[in-house]
Amino acid sequence: MRSFRIDKLASTIQDIVGEAITRRLNDPRISPLASVTRVEVSGDLQVAKVFVSVLGSPVEGRRTLAGLRHAEGHVQRLLARRLTIRRCPEIRFVLDESLKKAARTMRLIEETLGPEPVDDSAGPADERGTYPGGSE
Repeated sequence: MRSFRIDKLASTIQDIVGEAITRRLNDPRISPLASVTRVEVSGDLQVAKVFVSVLGSPVEGRRTLAGLRHAEGHVQRLLARRLTIRRCPEIRFVLDESLKKAARTMRLIEETLGPEPVDDSAGPADERGTYPGGSE
Protein backbone atom coordinates (compact mmCIF):
# COMPACT_ATOMS: atom_id res chain seq x y z
CA MET A 1 0.00 0.00 0.00
CA ARG A 2 1.39 3.36 -1.03
CA SER A 3 1.66 5.93 1.68
CA PHE A 4 0.50 9.51 1.52
CA ARG A 5 4.09 10.65 2.10
CA ILE A 6 5.38 8.90 -1.02
CA ASP A 7 2.55 10.27 -3.16
CA LYS A 8 3.08 13.80 -1.85
CA LEU A 9 6.83 13.59 -2.48
CA ALA A 10 6.22 12.30 -6.02
CA SER A 11 3.84 15.18 -6.72
CA THR A 12 6.33 17.73 -5.38
CA ILE A 13 9.16 16.25 -7.45
CA GLN A 14 6.94 16.33 -10.55
CA ASP A 15 6.23 20.03 -10.02
CA ILE A 16 9.86 20.98 -9.37
CA VAL A 17 11.32 18.96 -12.23
CA GLY A 18 8.61 20.12 -14.63
CA GLU A 19 9.37 23.74 -13.77
CA ALA A 20 13.10 23.10 -14.16
CA ILE A 21 12.63 21.59 -17.62
CA THR A 22 10.50 24.47 -18.89
CA ARG A 23 12.35 27.38 -17.28
CA ARG A 24 15.83 26.49 -16.06
CA LEU A 25 17.42 24.09 -18.55
CA ASN A 26 18.87 25.73 -21.65
CA ASP A 27 20.17 22.61 -23.39
CA PRO A 28 19.25 22.75 -27.11
CA ARG A 29 18.74 18.97 -27.09
CA ILE A 30 15.75 19.29 -24.74
CA SER A 31 12.52 19.76 -26.66
CA PRO A 32 10.24 22.64 -25.65
CA LEU A 33 7.39 20.12 -25.95
CA ALA A 34 8.76 17.89 -23.16
CA SER A 35 6.64 17.44 -20.06
CA VAL A 36 6.78 15.35 -16.90
CA THR A 37 3.89 12.89 -16.98
CA ARG A 38 4.44 11.12 -13.67
CA VAL A 39 7.00 10.33 -10.98
CA GLU A 40 7.45 7.01 -9.20
CA VAL A 41 9.29 7.15 -5.87
CA SER A 42 10.68 3.94 -4.37
CA GLY A 43 9.37 2.81 -0.99
CA ASP A 44 12.62 3.74 0.76
CA LEU A 45 12.58 7.24 -0.87
CA GLN A 46 16.03 6.65 -2.40
CA VAL A 47 15.13 6.71 -6.11
CA ALA A 48 12.62 8.73 -8.11
CA LYS A 49 11.85 7.73 -11.71
CA VAL A 50 10.76 10.80 -13.64
CA PHE A 51 8.71 9.87 -16.71
CA VAL A 52 8.98 12.43 -19.50
CA SER A 53 6.77 12.61 -22.58
CA VAL A 54 8.00 14.37 -25.71
CA LEU A 55 5.69 15.34 -28.54
CA GLY A 56 7.48 14.79 -31.81
CA SER A 57 9.55 12.16 -33.52
CA PRO A 58 11.26 9.27 -31.72
CA VAL A 59 14.61 10.88 -32.57
CA GLU A 60 13.55 14.06 -30.79
CA GLY A 61 12.48 11.99 -27.78
CA ARG A 62 15.84 10.24 -27.56
CA ARG A 63 17.68 13.54 -27.98
CA THR A 64 15.62 15.13 -25.20
CA LEU A 65 16.25 12.17 -22.91
CA ALA A 66 20.00 12.47 -23.55
CA GLY A 67 19.88 16.17 -22.65
CA LEU A 68 17.92 15.47 -19.49
CA ARG A 69 20.29 12.72 -18.41
CA HIS A 70 23.18 15.11 -18.98
CA ALA A 71 21.45 17.66 -16.70
CA GLU A 72 20.55 15.14 -13.94
CA GLY A 73 23.11 16.59 -11.52
CA HIS A 74 21.85 20.13 -11.98
CA VAL A 75 18.21 19.08 -11.57
CA GLN A 76 19.22 16.99 -8.53
CA ARG A 77 20.72 20.09 -6.88
CA LEU A 78 17.61 22.16 -7.62
CA LEU A 79 15.48 19.41 -6.14
CA ALA A 80 17.65 19.08 -3.00
CA ARG A 81 17.36 22.82 -2.32
CA ARG A 82 13.57 22.81 -2.54
CA LEU A 83 12.70 19.56 -0.74
CA THR A 84 12.42 19.50 3.03
CA ILE A 85 13.63 15.95 3.61
CA ARG A 86 16.96 14.70 4.90
CA ARG A 87 18.07 12.79 1.84
CA CYS A 88 17.01 13.81 -1.63
CA PRO A 89 16.03 10.88 -3.87
CA GLU A 90 18.27 10.14 -6.83
CA ILE A 91 16.39 11.05 -10.00
CA ARG A 92 16.38 8.97 -13.14
CA PHE A 93 14.76 10.16 -16.34
CA VAL A 94 12.70 7.67 -18.36
CA LEU A 95 11.02 8.31 -21.70
CA ASP A 96 7.25 7.80 -21.32
CA GLU A 97 5.65 6.34 -24.44
CA SER A 98 2.22 5.75 -22.88
CA LEU A 99 0.58 8.84 -24.43
CA LYS A 100 1.75 7.89 -27.92
CA LYS A 101 0.61 4.29 -27.41
CA ALA A 102 -2.81 5.44 -26.20
CA ALA A 103 -3.23 7.76 -29.20
CA ARG A 104 -2.19 4.97 -31.57
CA THR A 105 -4.66 2.56 -29.91
CA MET A 106 -7.52 5.07 -30.18
CA ARG A 107 -6.72 5.68 -33.86
CA LEU A 108 -6.73 1.91 -34.56
CA ILE A 109 -10.06 1.51 -32.78
CA GLU A 110 -11.60 4.34 -34.82
CA GLU A 111 -10.24 2.87 -38.06
CA THR A 112 -11.57 -0.58 -37.19
CA LEU A 113 -15.05 0.53 -36.16
CA GLY A 114 -15.46 3.18 -38.82
CA PRO A 115 -18.35 5.64 -38.75
CA GLU A 116 -21.46 4.53 -36.87
CA PRO A 117 -24.43 3.79 -39.17
CA VAL A 118 -27.51 5.89 -38.43
CA ASP A 119 -30.85 4.05 -38.37
CA ASP A 120 -33.51 6.40 -39.79
CA SER A 121 -35.95 3.67 -40.84
CA ALA A 122 -38.51 4.59 -38.17
CA GLY A 123 -38.83 8.19 -39.37
CA PRO A 124 -39.14 11.32 -37.23
CA ALA A 125 -41.04 11.19 -33.92
CA ASP A 126 -43.92 13.55 -33.18
CA GLU A 127 -44.34 15.70 -30.03
CA ARG A 128 -45.58 12.81 -27.89
CA GLY A 129 -42.56 10.67 -28.76
CA THR A 130 -44.54 8.28 -30.96
CA TYR A 131 -43.80 7.52 -34.56
CA PRO A 132 -46.33 8.20 -37.32
CA GLY A 133 -48.22 5.12 -38.37
CA GLY A 134 -47.31 3.33 -35.15
CA SER A 135 -49.94 1.91 -32.81
CA GLU A 136 -50.17 3.01 -29.21
